[in-house]
Amino acid sequence: MGQIKVETCPIQGLYLIEPTVHGDARGYFVETYNEKDMAEHGLNMHFVQDNQSMSVKGVLRGLHYQKQYTQGKLVRVIRGEVFDVAVDLRRGSETFGKWFGTVLSAENHRQFYISEGFAHGFLVLSDEAEFCYKVTDFWHPGDEGGLAWNDPDIGIEWPEVVGDYPGSADASGYRLSDGTPLNLSEKDQKWETLKNGFTF
Repeated sequence: MGQIKVETCPIQGLYLIEPTVHGDARGYFVETYNEKDMAEHGLNMHFVQDNQSMSVKGVLRGLHYQKQYTQGKLVRVIRGEVFDVAVDLRRGSETFGKWFGTVLSAENHRQFYISEGFAHGFLVLSDEAEFCYKVTDFWHPGDEGGLAWNDPDIGIEWPEVVGDYPGSADASGYRLSDGTPLNLSEKDQKWETLKNGFTF
């Protein structure tokens, strides 16, 4: 017990989790999830699936959400570094449309819990990144929604991203400060803005 520190974020329903890392000259050991420790902090989520992805520098995934079968997500990075973002999509929330972002890396071991009702995305800042996350509901085909990653009304400040808003989620005019082109899927470049495309 007591192996984690939990920090609340400016948006209710988002939590930064710092696990205790036991390290020496041989390497380190860390508990990446302990149900009892989470419950001590009032986090009583039930996870049904673990996912893992690998992405190269400049890849931006998001902003994604499930419309009916909403998912809570506990996310972390086991190799590399990403900037991870959540956007509040809860109807009636005082922070609807607001965002919060944090750097997750293999070095800081930080985890980010995103409650149900948020859109989620991340940008890879290192040459490669492996991203792991636990979810509270299964993915349901046909239930996926998305928002433009560069929606000016949301105003996410993606680190190192350079470019001018073209009026859509098209990423062709964007790059990182070192010249790496921003790399989004075709689907993620077609999402609408919060005003024009949000359904929940």
